Order: sequence, then C-alpha cells, then structure tokens
Amino acid sequence: MSTTENAIASAEAHSAHNYHPLPVVVATADGAWMTDVEGRRYLDMLAGYSALNFGHGNRRLLDAARAQLERVTLTSRAFHHDRFAEFCTRLAELCGMEMVLPMNTGAEAVETAVKTARKWGYRVKGVPDGMAKIIVAADNFHGRTTTVISFSTDPEARADFGPYTPGFEIVPYGDLTAMREAMTENTVAVLLEPIQGEAGVLVPPPGYLAGVRELTRERDVLFIADEIQSGLGRTGKTFACEHEGVVPDMYLLGKALGGGVVPVSAVVSSAAVLGVYRPGEHGSTFGGNPLACAVALEVIAMLETGEYQQRAAELGDHLHRELGLLVGGGAVRAVRGRGLWAGVDIDPELGTGREISERLMERRVLVKDTHGSTIRIAPPLVIGKEDLDWGLEQLREVLRG
Repeated sequence: MSTTENAIASAEAHSAHNYHPLPVVVATADGAWMTDVEGRRYLDMLAGYSALNFGHGNRRLLDAARAQLERVTLTSRAFHHDRFAEFCTRLAELCGMEMVLPMNTGAEAVETAVKTARKWGYRVKGVPDGMAKIIVAADNFHGRTTTVISFSTDPEARADFGPYTPGFEIVPYGDLTAMREAMTENTVAVLLEPIQGEAGVLVPPPGYLAGVRELTRERDVLFIADEIQSGLGRTGKTFACEHEGVVPDMYLLGKALGGGVVPVSAVVSSAAVLGVYRPGEHGSTFGGNPLACAVALEVIAMLETGEYQQRAAELGDHLHRELGLLVGGGAVRAVRGRGLWAGVDIDPELGTGREISERLMERRVLVKDTHGSTIRIAPPLVIGKEDLDWGLEQLREVLRG
C-alpha cells in the first residue's frame, strides 16, 4: 500500500465515518496550493469552505499567531485579557455595529443567534414565554447541532437525530410572499444565508434581501444574516448583504474570521439586541480567547484595506465569465455565484458531482461536490490569475471527457 492508502485505511479504521473526503492526504500547503504525502501538488479551489480566504500559511496571520503564542493563549472569560477589547471594538466597527459576542465555530454562532433572538423577543418585543418563532429558508445550511438540524430540509442532516427542537417556520428561499404569510406577532427573527452555499451557491432573486430587510423592519423582527461562508471578502464585498445595500440586525461570522489558523466565530449586533444578556446566561471557555483575538485582529486589519474584497470582485468577474462560456454546450447546465464563489451544475450524464471532483483531483485540482451533480468552486482570495486559469482549464478538460 502507498503512504496515501495507508493513511486513509487507518483513518477509516479509527475515525467515525461522518465525512466522505476525497482520497488525498495533505501534508503541507502554501497560498492556494497543497502538497500531499506523496509530494504531489494540488490547486485548492475550495479554501476550506471559505475558512482559508487568505490562503494557506499566510505570513501575516502566522506571525500574529506566533507572537501571541509566546504571550498567553487562554484565560477563559473568567478574566479580562489585553486583546479582547480591541477585537470586539474593531470587529464591531468593521460591521457597522456596536457589540460582539465571540464564540468558536460557525454552528456555535448560529446557536447563539437563536438564543439571542428568543431572549430579545421575550425581553424586548414582549412575545409570551415559550412562544417565539424564527423563520428560516428551505435548503439552508447553518450547521449540524440538534437545534440547527431541526430546521434543516436536508434528509441526511436530519435523519435519526430527533426529537427536533420546535420554534421554527421554514419558507422557500427567495419567496417574500411566503415569508410575509409566515410572520405572526410571535415571530422574533428571520435567519438567512445571503447566498446559500451548501445548497449549491444559490443567489437569491434581485431585491429579495432588501425586501426581507423592509419586511422585518415593518414587523419588528430581527434580520439575522448568516455570513459565515459568504462574508469577509468572498463575494467581492466585506459582506454579501452589501450587494443589495442591506444591513441586517445581526451578522453571524466564522470560518475566514480565524484566518484558517484557529476557529473563531462571532455574533455582531447592536447594544439593543446583544444587551439582553446578563452574566452567566451564555458563554464558552474558548470563546474570545487571546490567540483567537490576535489572529482575528489581523484578519480585520487585512479586510480594512479593501484589497481582498477588490481582488475577489475582479477575479470573480473573470471566473464567472469563463464558467459562463461552458453553459449551453451540453456539459454544464448552469453556473451561479458571486465573487470568487461559484456553483456549477454538471450534466448528470457526464457524472455525479463526486465523480467530477475525483476526476479533477486526478488532474491536481481540488473542489467539492454537493447535491448530486453540482460542484463548488471557492479558491483562496490570494490565488493568482494564472493559477485560476490553469484550474479552469483542468475543468474544461474533464468536461471534454
């Protein structure tokens, strides 16, 4: 057996089979490239589902982490530490908000948002205790905790994990009429991905996010934007909501906030919303730890220049022009997305999304499938144009058979 085969066999024998990774074993990585245990190089066109927006081994982020490692990595929130206030202040400013509640993973941020919306509904809006409702969209992906999968429409995410948490209303994504009809006096929030990533990089109809913003304001309902994948530069803006000039009541951030170095997530909102918490009502041992704050502060500094957003916009335009040329020739049925983020629907006769991903892997390009014959393309924002073009040429070759 090869080194790769041995590593995969060992993983299969000793780890739960909750993922189905491509058969590549990464050993090192730099920028947009990864090298496996056999020494083969691969172009990363997934970027850890946007966690690696700034590339593998980014020097600025690694230097920030190293410097903090020499000082203090964890205090827990039992004490203050000297990076926390700056992190909260700078992230709130980046979002145009007032307060930050830091956590670790995206799923924790979503859980925190659900709790926050309910508490706000009871304490501020005056919803009767235990009656709060949150409206979500079909085909969403917000994580895999028991509460989050309770409002998933994906059978794989839900099956065998009941009983499910009540309090959610599911409406079709992009349908304002259905959302309006679902709202009641007990509705406390609308929770949406501005672009649905796991569903295949689905961009809502023009005006949808603005319509949600208007409707939620009219009905005294919080608009929660899950920007965990779409935010922090991926779509060519700091936040995907900006494409419609929309500012939600709450941003959910994660993935790229930790720079691909440490897990960092956050709920960012106003003092009127996050101010409902009192000590002891919610928290996390590692949430807002010094190491996380140090890395995230460097991420914020990088985003403040606008350089990465502009790069994603310019390379994204090129990406979508090139992918658009593939539509209509029989191999590609549709392309969707914004910035350096695309969902590509392959003709099922050419293969499943998994099969196309495996063929691309053989040509040293790494992407990931979703929902049948769709592949997702989301390279690090630092990818060079020449590398991007090379990756697209490998896709064209695969589609030619």
